[in-house]
Amino acid sequence: METIAISKFKATCLSLLDRVKKTGQPLLITKRGEPVAQVVPPAPPEPPAGSAFGSMAGSAEILGDIVEPLGEGEWEAHQ
Repeated sequence: METIAISKFKATCLSLLDRVKKTGQPLLITKRGEPVAQVVPPAPPEPPAGSAFGSMAGSAEILGDIVEPLGEGEWEAHQ
């Protein structure tokens, strides 16, 4: 985590915030060597409610071999 004095943060605030967003690395702001604030990137956005993308993630279960083709006469036996 990078540490920066509050005076330098004040002078370069916008570019430092852009860097935190771009790199994902938090920034510790100090005043006379004592930590006063920490800037962290936001959490990734949640998908919108009702969105179909990713809505079934983790809900499937693989049973048996999914690579091996079925033999003759096995088509009706598997549901």
